[in-house]
Amino acid sequence: MSQSSRMTDVAELAGVSVMTVSRVLSDHPSVSNRAREKVLAAVAHLRYQPNELARSLREKRSRQVGILVPYLYDPFFAACAHAVSTVAQQHSYSVVLSTSNEDPKAEFDEANRMLRRNIEGLVVIPARLGKSRSLLLSSEFQDLPIVALDRPIEGSRFDALVVENERGARAGTEHLLCLGHKRILFIGLSKDLYTMRMRERGYRKGMQAAGLTPQTAEMSEDIENTRSTIRQLLAGKSKPTALFCANNLLTRHVLHSLQSMNIYPPETLALVGFDDFDTADLLRPGVTTVRQPVEALGRTAAEMLFERLISGPSAVERPSKQIVLPVDLVIRGSCGAKI
Repeated sequence: MSQSSRMTDVAELAGVSVMTVSRVLSDHPSVSNRAREKVLAAVAHLRYQPNELARSLREKRSRQVGILVPYLYDPFFAACAHAVSTVAQQHSYSVVLSTSNEDPKAEFDEANRMLRRNIEGLVVIPARLGKSRSLLLSSEFQDLPIVALDRPIEGSRFDALVVENERGARAGTEHLLCLGHKRILFIGLSKDLYTMRMRERGYRKGMQAAGLTPQTAEMSEDIENTRSTIRQLLAGKSKPTALFCANNLLTRHVLHSLQSMNIYPPETLALVGFDDFDTADLLRPGVTTVRQPVEALGRTAAEMLFERLISGPSAVERPSKQIVLPVDLVIRGSCGAKI
């Protein structure tokens, strides 16, 4: 690429005006085929690259969207971000990616930084809120198209995309019940998380419908905390015969904890997890999971955002919508089913 080539050089070589070159590069319809061919030939000969910053200033468009997730070490969040990025590239947009580390203040600060970079829209997996109001509801973002992925933001105008959290957890619980388990322990993270609340609700409904008492345990993301808690839970008199883990991070931490105790599901303890993960079918036995359509989640969230962007400024004023995607129970060996 020639660093010195300018639009005026292209126009001179093609024998057309600078305006014609600009129209060809922006794919404007009011250019003759002959002029278009001459301009494109000149562009190729000079290896001309448009100045994207100058173009964005002229068009008042950055052709950038933001992706904001809690963290990237969870394969679910990373896969969602990758799918959003793929769709953005298909629309000739680049992405600005950042993390909140489950901190609402950090989420607000990162979203503000993206805003200063003139992003045109944002796909966010919201940070854990508790009883606080999301800072993304602040006036700074009132004109920014936003899609909340995986966790809706209550009281917002934002589009939201979730999965059948409650139904999926109930299906996993009922599967364990059908295998004869009565003492099924639900292992979740903080109930401040929408997904945890919905999945625990599904588990409880399954247990209560069977006339059984739900048992729940709340963990942190720290593997040592999980290992210590699991040891205590399995040392009691009414220890569970089956575990239902509420996401893939917990499932992996629980498996590590059990292996440190020389316990290998389904021997003495069955296990089902919510979220599939890459090695779930490589383990022996494989891990039974409630599988979310991760790629479809990210792709659909991005398509929802671009639907707003294509519609123009008035799209922000349109009513928000929520899409719910289905989940599947993938039966492998960790639950004890004969497969």
